[in-house]
Amino acid sequence: MPRRIPEELFAIREMTIDDLAAVFHLGEELFTSDYSSSMYRTWDEYEITTLYNSDNELCVVCERDGEIAGFALGTTVEKQHSSWKYGYLVWIGIRPDLQKLGAGDKLFNEIKQRMVEQGVRMMIVDTDADNEAGIGFFRKQGFDSIQQHVYMTLNLSRARRKRRKG
Repeated sequence: MPRRIPEELFAIREMTIDDLAAVFHLGEELFTSDYSSSMYRTWDEYEITTLYNSDNELCVVCERDGEIAGFALGTTVEKQHSSWKYGYLVWIGIRPDLQKLGAGDKLFNEIKQRMVEQGVRMMIVDTDADNEAGIGFFRKQGFDSIQQHVYMTLNLSRARRKRRKG
């Protein structure tokens, strides 16, 4: 059984502008091609700043000993002609050495509570179908009705190189 760090050692708070660099660099460490070779969302500075600028109350960080240990970034979606408001947990990440110690649970519960307070009726997450750890984490949080979807890519840089050679 993994060791459990006492919850009080993880402090959850709203992300500030001063946290952007630390969150970005932790995401660079976590969301690599080793994590998912076919990521359809790109981890970059625009992803973080866009979420922070549009829904900063749904951008939360986890600290341990005054350092960023993890983060959760979300947003809400309201569809025209629908009374439902949807919450979308876009990214959640924990430093590798602190995974499975409760920090992810605390981050998830915080962002879920914030979404409930904003009137969200359904929360959505997505992950790679091969991400067994992620799927297990989300199931533990109560997600069900797992659906797989197909997305396709076309590498345009390859077509450009072929035209230049020909």
